Amino acid sequence: MERPLPRPESLRERKQRRTREAIIEAAHALFAERGFDRVTVNDIAERAEVGRATFFRYFGDKQEVIFSARQQPDPAVLSELVAPAEEPVGDSLEAALVHLRWVVAALVSRLVEEHDVYLRHERLVAAHPELVARSLTKYRLYAEAMDRMLRDQGVDPGTAVLASELALACFHTGRAEAADDPARLPGAVDAAFARLLSGP
Repeated sequence: MERPLPRPESLRERKQRRTREAIIEAAHALFAERGFDRVTVNDIAERAEVGRATFFRYFGDKQEVIFSARQQPDPAVLSELVAPAEEPVGDSLEAALVHLRWVVAALVSRLVEEHDVYLRHERLVAAHPELVARSLTKYRLYAEAMDRMLRDQGVDPGTAVLASELALACFHTGRAEAADDPARLPGAVDAAFARLLSGP
């Protein structure tokens, strides 16, 4: 079944999106100029020409800007990236993995949509242990979202958990294989799924 077309943004929503994007761009520009540790929320708000209170309406702290939904979709809406499985998955681990292969492919496509933005994000995160920890937490949230997605489609809990963890492992394997090359990441992640699904 085809998904309905998204409704057009209202004027208020467009203004909110522009404000959010201005904050993100200001933050990344400052991080590049001064280094992450030397930038404050006040600095970001001033560069984006918004008030401190406005910043906190969009982000809880400066770390959260790094993991904005601009290219890193909110785990809560991960299911919106792909249509539900066409055939019932049931307790079939292989069927669950086949479906999650498409989910992860859609996620990776979004992550590397803009190569320069992806590289900027990865390099910034790698340079700060606290950002690495937050990144791992977000990836755990993706695994939990995939688990919920499968259960919502009637997959039994054991299969849903195992398939989600294996899908996350395929993602991390692809990242290791691709290193920092966003052009290679989609193929590397898909190759990990292919190895897993091909069996011994």
